[in-house]
Amino acid sequence: MSSEVTYDDVSLVYPGTTVPAVSHLDLDIAQGEFLVLVGPSGCGKSTSLRMLAGLEPISDGRILIGDRDVTKVAAKDRDIAMVFQNYALYPHMSVAENMAFALKIQKVSKDDIDRRVKEAAALLDLTEYLDRKPKALSGGQRQRVAMGRAIVREPEVFLMDEPLSNLDAKLRVSTRTQIAALQKRLGTTTLYVTHDQVEAMTMGDRVAVLSAGVLQQVASPRELYESPANAFVGAFIGSPSMNIVETDIVDGGVRLGDYTVPIERDVLAKAGDASTVLLGIRPEDFHIADEGAEMKVSLVEELGADAYVYGDTPQINGAAVSLIAREPGSIGTRIGDTVRVRPARTYVFAATGERERLSAPTGRSLKSGLKRFRTPFEIHCITGHTWN
Repeated sequence: MSSEVTYDDVSLVYPGTTVPAVSHLDLDIAQGEFLVLVGPSGCGKSTSLRMLAGLEPISDGRILIGDRDVTKVAAKDRDIAMVFQNYALYPHMSVAENMAFALKIQKVSKDDIDRRVKEAAALLDLTEYLDRKPKALSGGQRQRVAMGRAIVREPEVFLMDEPLSNLDAKLRVSTRTQIAALQKRLGTTTLYVTHDQVEAMTMGDRVAVLSAGVLQQVASPRELYESPANAFVGAFIGSPSMNIVETDIVDGGVRLGDYTVPIERDVLAKAGDASTVLLGIRPEDFHIADEGAEMKVSLVEELGADAYVYGDTPQINGAAVSLIAREPGSIGTRIGDTVRVRPARTYVFAATGERERLSAPTGRSLKSGLKRFRTPFEIHCITGHTWN
């Protein structure tokens, strides 16, 4: 049975409000794909997942699983299994009973239940814990039980709503690896929601970025990082965040403090009549050099092999602009130092105009026929630029 998922122009406006929680969402999830929805709190990612689960009625559009329109189908009849943030295990039941509960409700035969539970337990390394109660398990083990309860149902689609947020940092890293590997083995279409962009980048076949209920971009993790569709995506994906500076267009490029960053004339021409653009520079593309923008160092984060150098550079209008650069820890930059920083790669975003990317970064092609965002968004990518 086909298990692709399609959001077809889906919107949700909660009663008593006028601003959509999700606006005109068009999204296709391929059969067997692991797609991650990511964005800041309140962006509509959990709402999008809950609409697919049948837990939120949509205001407009439709949702399909395979060729079946499930927009008005009850949650229990959608053949999906959900893994929640808080595990939602029954404390009085054993691990085996928790995993088997939904199958008993469905009146699956005892032999089939026993087989499915044992197979899932073996897959998740839970065989020795089948007789234990949830209170006797660690957080990571409880999360695996919640996963097992979803797996035994053999659904068309897995839905996971921030399932790792209750785990400590070390366990979160190991568990996300296990979930991604498990999904590949099972081949079940999966929609995973998180606010953690590191989770999104390391787990998803593709990542969909939402902001204020509007889909900003959906792409592979690498494409998302290297070719952001707009400044929001550029700033949200990557840690520390991309430096975004509103700057004046000048002869030969754009101003960054007392330095002119070289940008090709045809790139800046795409900004139209605007006198300013948004300049994006990732910290790893910013380097201390003999020539560049002057920066007064305010903080140095030592990470061993690397260090993040934070500082300010005054713009022509007198306002200080905060910047972050990543450098080898051996350079030894200190708080209070005045250094010069030069970008090895830049992104240029327009501050006004059409709400879509106008061209791809240097050396990359842009597919024709990009959809325009149906809700206006204030910034968009003109180009990426690499220079030596």
